[in-house]
Amino acid sequence: MDKHKAQKNLGIWMDHSRANLMDCTTDKMETTTIESAYTHDVMEEVLSKSEDGMHKKEQQQHADYYEKLGSAIKNYDSVLLFGPTDAKAELHNVLKADHHFDKIKIEVKGADKMTEHQQNAFVKEYFS
Repeated sequence: MDKHKAQKNLGIWMDHSRANLMDCTTDKMETTTIESAYTHDVMEEVLSKSEDGMHKKEQQQHADYYEKLGSAIKNYDSVLLFGPTDAKAELHNVLKADHHFDKIKIEVKGADKMTEHQQNAFVKEYFS
């Protein structure tokens, strides 16, 4: 890696329904949000049909969600995944299985529910 190139860092606070992506590459942190298609309403609708159908739909929508996150992560050198659920570990396992992410440093940390301000502070401190 070119020593003169700035390290591209990304913090992602996530659970199974949404992810806040905080780009720390420049001094001004930019946050974008990716929502999972698997909402509570979808879960209720599918549950009323069948548990097996619900599980398949849930898996498909989690896969789509993780794929969107993976597309965003591909442009970074270092990524911090954090949040209150096991979604961050599930995403990490998906990324580890994909060789496109071999050169990206990905770390997983547990964290409680946080305000956006707390998330930004957590990410800034991690990368400083």
